[in-house]
Amino acid sequence: MNDAGKMVGRWWNELKNKYANIEIDEYVVMPNHCHGIINIVGSVGADLCVCPDNMGEYADSPLQGRPIYEMIQWFKTMTTNEYIRNVKQNRWGPFDGKLWQRNYYEHIIRNENDLDRICEYIFNNPANWANDDENPQRR
Repeated sequence: MNDAGKMVGRWWNELKNKYANIEIDEYVVMPNHCHGIINIVGSVGADLCVCPDNMGEYADSPLQGRPIYEMIQWFKTMTTNEYIRNVKQNRWGPFDGKLWQRNYYEHIIRNENDLDRICEYIFNNPANWANDDENPQRR
């Protein structure tokens, strides 16, 4: 994984420090997209897992309990800002337009079978990169 991919992974893991009511489950950073599971803990009834597709201490953060779209927006903002800094300071390749697509895919994981299936997909995604629709070399 290149430095940009490692940076994305660091910010993905930072979500759990920024938002106290979540845990990070399985995730993978691919060459041009990422997959991950955010587990919302302490919700009424049962824990809720959401699978969005595509630093410091925050223990008493007023941001806990925020909607998923705000978490993803924060993640995209932080990764974009750091990427831009690295373009300027470390000669990372520039990007055209936006670093991230405008939206993302989310899915509520409702049971263990669904969770297992999605975790397996995320885990196996790198091995399937040659056949992935997102792989520009496949086209």
